[in-house]
Amino acid sequence: MGFSKNRNLIRWVIIIASFAIISLILWNTYVFFQKFKAEERVKMENWSFAQNEFLKVVSELSTDENASSNLDLTLKILSSNNTTPMIVVDKDSAIVTFNNIGSGKKTDSLFVIKNVKNLITQFSSENVPVDVNYEGQVLYYGNSPLLNKLKYYPLALLLIIILFGAVVYFFYRSNKTAIENKLWSGMAKETAHQIGTPLSSLIGWAEILKIENVNPEYIKEIEKDITRLQTITERFSKIGSLPKLEKTNIVEETLITTDYLKTRLSKLIDFEIIVPENKIFVNLNKQLYSWTIENLVKNGIDAMKGKGKLKIEILQLENNISIQITDSGKGLAKNQFKAVFEPGYTTKKRGWGLGLSLAKRIIEEFHDGKIKVLRSEIGKGTTMQIALKSI
Repeated sequence: MGFSKNRNLIRWVIIIASFAIISLILWNTYVFFQKFKAEERVKMENWSFAQNEFLKVVSELSTDENASSNLDLTLKILSSNNTTPMIVVDKDSAIVTFNNIGSGKKTDSLFVIKNVKNLITQFSSENVPVDVNYEGQVLYYGNSPLLNKLKYYPLALLLIIILFGAVVYFFYRSNKTAIENKLWSGMAKETAHQIGTPLSSLIGWAEILKIENVNPEYIKEIEKDITRLQTITERFSKIGSLPKLEKTNIVEETLITTDYLKTRLSKLIDFEIIVPENKIFVNLNKQLYSWTIENLVKNGIDAMKGKGKLKIEILQLENNISIQITDSGKGLAKNQFKAVFEPGYTTKKRGWGLGLSLAKRIIEEFHDGKIKVLRSEIGKGTTMQIALKSI
């Protein structure tokens, strides 16, 4: 329990640290974006000032030859903008000049003329227009390609982080599944091996009892339990490897299992079994399916503390088969519906918490079905459902 708490604490520390790092990166990107945007505005304000001076110089050239003394510097400023898209219009919204729009060529005037209103709307949404201060001219400018790329950088960063997290998660999940499978296989094969030795001895003793003329009824019951132990051994050997599925009448197989359990469980349990009269065939491994039903029934009996009503019902819905096991026990809270299938989860003081986990593995991994808590109410009982496909 202490290890589990420490592991959860480490997970939360990693999650919070990752969130803090991502937030810091995004904040720095935002600050850099705003700073770069402010620098572009200063550049465009300088450009508008140069444009104003250029137009003044041009208008004064006809009367003053010395007016062009600073024209070289002005032209240098005007020609320095080769990235930021811009358009200058007069007070009547007629185009005065533009740059870095469309194909990026000055001759691309047809595109600008057709889209001038859309361009002005777009640029106004991106940046506040700059007044040229010459006969009512206004400079509209958009974000440069570099600024646009920077704008989408946080989204690209988040996408990379999500993809990286997904890769790590699936690697961890697949590695965990592989370890669990290895553990299950090893435990199952070892259990089958351990049961096999005393089972062989019991078979021998049963034969000796027959020779000694012991009451045949006693020997018959002993042989039933020996057969049961052989079935259990087969179950463990199959759970340790990929089991073989065969076309089986699930109604008959369910009745065989429940009939065996009824004779060996408490008489205080009121069994109700509702099954169709017709045969229903599914691809099934008999030993493992029987084990699953046994686990669910015993789990229900434990929930009822050995006394109550247990109903087993088989329903056929087109190609789907539903096996529902309902007990009148203590019930489960909503947050326990999935948790009960986790290895090691148990509400009992004694127990390994492997029964429902094993049932889930048998149904979902070996039979391609589904098992879940269909419904439950505290103090009234629980219904477990197995869903399989018929053939």
